Amino acid sequence: MNLRIGHGYDIHRIVPGRPMILGGVHFADCDYGLDGHSDADALTHAICDALLGAAALPDIGHFFPNTDPAYKNIDSQVLLQRVTAELTRLGWRIVNIDASLIAEKPKIYPRLVEMKSALAKSTGLDVSQIGLKATTNEGVDQIGQGLAIAAHAVALITK
Repeated sequence: MNLRIGHGYDIHRIVPGRPMILGGVHFADCDYGLDGHSDADALTHAICDALLGAAALPDIGHFFPNTDPAYKNIDSQVLLQRVTAELTRLGWRIVNIDASLIAEKPKIYPRLVEMKSALAKSTGLDVSQIGLKATTNEGVDQIGQGLAIAAHAVALITK
């Protein structure tokens, strides 16, 4: 069996006046969101990079450059669906995804089930194949001061 592991990381600054989207879930009670060209969903971007890396493909910016107006404010679940389709086209199958969100705000834990469901829908996985955790940065650095949100993800694929 041909197995590959990939790692992804993303970070975005928090800014006022943008929708907060994490793992495909809109946090409507936030009056702030993440700064970026797309919807800036740091969790989904980290997952895309983990999947692309596992397949030895270039990163998310190569496939969906922030200089292309076609991707302005695009739903990152569409990007994840396209990454999944590319892996499938190349003969890869996703075995599982495991990811961690690092944020002081908003409260992530109450929305983890919704996020897993959205990510499962975008990848074609069962929710049992997606691990998702949330933690804070204990007040350390810009993430800990509530100025940014980061995510790490790993993915296992097979051919």
